[in-house]
Amino acid sequence: MSKLQSVRGMQDVLPGDSARWRWVEDRVADVLDRFGYRQIRMPLLEDTRLFARGVGETSDIVEKEMYTFDDRGGDSVTLRPEGTAGCVRVCEQHGLLYNQTQRLWYRGPMFRYERPQKGRYRQFEQIGVECFGLAGPDIDFELLQLTAELWRVLGVDQAVRLELNTLGTSEARSAWRGALVDYLRPFEAELDEDSRRRLERNPMRIFDSKVERTREIIAGAPAFDHWLDADSRAHFEHLQERLAGAGIAAVINPMLVRGLDYYSRTVFEWTTEALGAQGTVCGGGRYDGLVELLGGRPTPGIGFAMGIDRLLLLAQACASLPEDIDRAVDAYLVPMDDAASGAAFELAGHLRSALPRLRVQVHCGGGKVKARMKRADGSGAEMALLLGEDELASGTVTLKHLRTDDAQQTLTRAALIDQLRGPYG
Repeated sequence: MSKLQSVRGMQDVLPGDSARWRWVEDRVADVLDRFGYRQIRMPLLEDTRLFARGVGETSDIVEKEMYTFDDRGGDSVTLRPEGTAGCVRVCEQHGLLYNQTQRLWYRGPMFRYERPQKGRYRQFEQIGVECFGLAGPDIDFELLQLTAELWRVLGVDQAVRLELNTLGTSEARSAWRGALVDYLRPFEAELDEDSRRRLERNPMRIFDSKVERTREIIAGAPAFDHWLDADSRAHFEHLQERLAGAGIAAVINPMLVRGLDYYSRTVFEWTTEALGAQGTVCGGGRYDGLVELLGGRPTPGIGFAMGIDRLLLLAQACASLPEDIDRAVDAYLVPMDDAASGAAFELAGHLRSALPRLRVQVHCGGGKVKARMKRADGSGAEMALLLGEDELASGTVTLKHLRTDDAQQTLTRAALIDQLRGPYG
């Protein structure tokens, strides 16, 4: 039997990398908490119709990338490819939207069948934020202010830039659509295959093309600004004024349309040049018609999503991760012989209670003193706490520094706790 391997495009996150993931996730969660957003948890599997209706049948996700199958009852189900549609379903099903506003966030795996590459996997971890019941540009501004704070906390704020556009209302987009098709029709033979297919079904998606000749053609297309409705224009201008007042720089990108059918009015992306071709770090926008499209009452909505994999790559590129992030243990407690083992576990419990930020690991597995100390050094801990016959008799602990030349100390338990309380209390 051949050796088992992970499924292509699915990544294993090993202990060292997991520590980096937690560093990113914990800081993002802290910012969201400080802005008053509440976490929601959603299932991985949803009815396939949710994404066909919500994401759009002509989107790349629905047409080419979803993991869809019939369950044993014959129902078509899909591993979630994105979080917004599922979040709307949860809120509508449980009555969270009627005459209410919601500020929510979630994290977890999403699944898309696409070509794996650096920073992009078929199972990828995503953090998403959704707001419901707020129609004005003030909530658009809050989300962009929130993301700007995320970049500051993660130490990547100098490596990202904000790109903005407005897609107006569905009526304005419909009027523009006709002019766009009329412009593109003479170039049809020169467009890439996906863009030719989209020309009839959803010509806006041609702006998503990365094919150079198609992008050259689309650069000359009639600008949507001519069809933009007055309310959407005022909404967008007010948002830009708020951003300028807060010192958040934004670049207006008229070619930014995002990849999903449900977007309207404000759309945005935070991009970077630090990751090569994988330039989008975070993206989102308004979806004021999505709740109604999925069977609910008309409810304004806006949100964004960001991949943890890409955030981590960016943090690494900006050298903002702590140098000791791989260290899982602060103190390695060494019973110098088996007779001290019970006392070592008792002491470890006492230290964890008194010093909640101290990570303590007790040596297990016996062995000679030299082997035990080698294990202590290999743990990555800053210090070894030694318990031998003398320490048990005197009620003390020997503190040996493993990463510095500081002198070894023999301390009472109370003195040890007092000494460690500053960094670990």
